[in-house]
This record gives sequence, structure tokens and C-alpha cells, in this order.
Amino acid sequence: MRETKDSLLLRLDTPGLGKEDVKISVEQNTLTIKGEGAKESEEVEEGGRKFSSRIDLPEKLYKIDQIKAEMKNGVLKVIVPKMKKEEMNNVVNVKLMDL
Repeated sequence: MRETKDSLLLRLDTPGLGKEDVKISVEQNTLTIKGEGAKESEEVEEGGRKFSSRIDLPEKLYKIDQIKAEMKNGVLKVIVPKMKKEEMNNVVNVKLMDL
């Protein structure tokens, strides 16, 4: 995992796994990456290769709806863009209406 001024970059080695074997989701500001591949032989008792990783993403720091991922040559890369300072504004102006 590496952080730049614009994003959080995650890199996972996933040898032998394809796109269909990896699931990426965000629920309640937690990024979850799971992978499961078929076992290579009957001698492997655990049912193959599995991994699971969770990362908490503070809602006000990252653009959770703009996460991108790519898999190439057994390497999964996930890019989580950061919000710019002007996008972190917590002030919401409410218009007062006449009744």
C-alpha cells in the first residue's frame, strides 16, 4: 500500500487468479478485497488459494464512488482517489423559505 498526494494505491500479488476470482467491494467505508482460486490438486485440503483484505477508508478523505481496479499478469492494482481540500468542505448552506 502506498499513498500519494492524489490517491491511495494498493498492489496485491494474485498469481493464478483471474478477474472472476477476485471481488472488490466497499461497505460502510470499508474496502474489502477477496480472492479465491480453485485448488490445483486433490492433495490440497484447504480448497485452493484464498485471501481477504480490509481497509478502512475515512469518508471525508477518499472518493469511494470513484475507486478503480485492474488486474494484469497476476497483479491486482486498486486506486482510491483522494478528495481535494475544496471538496472536503463540511459546510452545507440551507436556504430559508417563506411559509
